[in-house]
Amino acid sequence: MFHVDVVEPLLTRALPRLRYAAGRLGSGSDVLGLDDVMSRDHDWGCRLTLLVDEADREMVPQISRLLEQRLPERYGGFPVRFPVTWDASVSHKVEVATVADFAVSRLGVDPTGGLSVLDWLSLTGQSVLEVTAGPVFTDQTVALAQVRALLHWYPPDVERYVLAAGWQRLSQQMPFVGRSAECGDELGSRLLSAGLVEDTMWLAFALARRWPPYAKWRGTVFRELSVAGDLIGLLEAATTAPGWRERESALADAAEVLLGSQRARGLPAPASAVTGFWDRPYRSVDQAVQRALLVEVTDPDVKRLPPMIGSIEQWADGVDVLSSPGRRAALQTAYRAWIDLA
Repeated sequence: MFHVDVVEPLLTRALPRLRYAAGRLGSGSDVLGLDDVMSRDHDWGCRLTLLVDEADREMVPQISRLLEQRLPERYGGFPVRFPVTWDASVSHKVEVATVADFAVSRLGVDPTGGLSVLDWLSLTGQSVLEVTAGPVFTDQTVALAQVRALLHWYPPDVERYVLAAGWQRLSQQMPFVGRSAECGDELGSRLLSAGLVEDTMWLAFALARRWPPYAKWRGTVFRELSVAGDLIGLLEAATTAPGWRERESALADAAEVLLGSQRARGLPAPASAVTGFWDRPYRSVDQAVQRALLVEVTDPDVKRLPPMIGSIEQWADGVDVLSSPGRRAALQTAYRAWIDLA
């Protein structure tokens, strides 16, 4: 309504030939459709994103000046000019940019000319959702729809690579749920179980070809996945069951559910996800699951990658790293170094 009643008329009168896109993109729970009354305690007001194609780059400052001069102070009872955590000035929060510049500000890389393998691996689910999840009210650009379509999901071989890394994380930690408990470390066993639940949820998103949001909303959005009904009870048991055997069993059953999803997707999958761990009374993910995925990779750039590392959000968990597009993009140098070491 803010766009239709206020912004669009301004642009139509002052710049009638301007071709632009308007939407609610970027950060904020409302972009994901998950805002509530509590969401209004900060960064709340009439926010909008206006984007133009590269050919109209020179129009960006003109549009910004127009809005600064003519936007009202309030609309519909909500502030139009207000401070936010990243900008303390009392100013309008209609972001104006080219499609490419806006995408870079979220992704850390420019998708308008396509993405390299390392570009894909530097993305997080939340960064992609900030470009693709929000509503677009009007779009006369060429680039925005193309970018959103490109970011729908990983290319097939990159997908196989990150899935293999996800399974590897499960295989490396699952046996320690029992081992730590039997050594008297019940707290450590529970922490391991909780971490494996998080990894299982990440794999569920990936197998559903859905980008996971950041931690606050991950469990909420997870419940929308078609496989969630088969997993929720198991994952709750994996985090709350009193004994390690029950927790391990729940994790193992969840792994089999995921493998079934992988098989249904037409991706390679062995007969079973779970196997014994050496001669010990513990279970783990069979390495055959990861190998089956990687053996089908043909893209030479993916084949050169160190196996089982995955995307940046699979091996880094610092909020100040993952929430920074520039820091994520800079970490591409780590992959290049690993390739050179191989």
